[in-house]
Amino acid sequence: MSKKKILVLGSTGQDGSTICKYLVKKNFKVFGLVRKSSTGNLKNLKEIVNFPNFKILHGDLLDLISIEKIIREIRPHEIYNFADQDHVRWSFEVPSYSFDVTGASVVKILEIIKNHSSKSKFFQPLSSNIFGGSKSKKQNEQEKFSPLSIYALGKVSAFYACEMYKKVHNLKVYSAIFYNHESKVRPEEYVTRKITKSVARIFHGKQKKIVLGDIKAKIDWGYAEDYVEAAYNIMQLKTPDYFIIGSGKAHTVEYFLKKSFEYVGLNYKRYLKINKKLIRPVKNSTLVANTFKARRKFNFKNKRSLDTIISIMMENDLKLEASSQ
Repeated sequence: MSKKKILVLGSTGQDGSTICKYLVKKNFKVFGLVRKSSTGNLKNLKEIVNFPNFKILHGDLLDLISIEKIIREIRPHEIYNFADQDHVRWSFEVPSYSFDVTGASVVKILEIIKNHSSKSKFFQPLSSNIFGGSKSKKQNEQEKFSPLSIYALGKVSAFYACEMYKKVHNLKVYSAIFYNHESKVRPEEYVTRKITKSVARIFHGKQKKIVLGDIKAKIDWGYAEDYVEAAYNIMQLKTPDYFIIGSGKAHTVEYFLKKSFEYVGLNYKRYLKINKKLIRPVKNSTLVANTFKARRKFNFKNKRSLDTIISIMMENDLKLEASSQ
């Protein structure tokens, strides 16, 4: 039997690079799609870039010709779409671009699969932001969508595109609604990485204050490696389906901040400055995952606690700041 071929769209980001490493170590033939403008982010792939079963390809979700050519030539067994504009605040600043990349591009990819590689399995990650205005204490797969940003609106569109192509065209389309998930390669624009990097810089005397917005916001945080493993396990199910993936617990930004400073023996209150301009234009409800279905169907587990995640990120950023002195 020939080696399974897998195409990962958005392979330089946190989730894309993490699943590439996961799949390469399983000895699959992995193709990582990279925008030419993203070449500077190849550092996230340096661990596997020279592996014989990993190959970087160049393409862009807004360039259908490049995507069609790649899918038609490879005819991958599995396609994971981790390419999107995934920052809520940015989606308010560039709404058309955000919706095109996050929502409309999914229709275009599915159309290419239908026409040129209909046996391929397709995985689409979604975001808990689609439940933005939820009144439920925890959300399950029956929760009604309530998007409060262009980014979330794009993800809702992606969900319905997946459902339509699955039902109308009988494509093997799988998806998961991911709650927030972190790692040492989380971009610095996200509050978690902003915190751990700032704490490391303060510890090394490179920075005096950390500036944040709403530290009372409660967030369901997990670990990126656990979530991409869940994506792979979902794709191995015989029947296409979608699942909620999260930790099932909410912690405040202030908790994350406090624990990060405690890691280096400091009191966060001495270094914190609040800037209300950093608060989102529209605030989500507190969103917490109900993962009963995922635990029942493929034994989903959160293998790391939030405190462990904070320790992993702090250790990484302390090393990075120490090496750049």
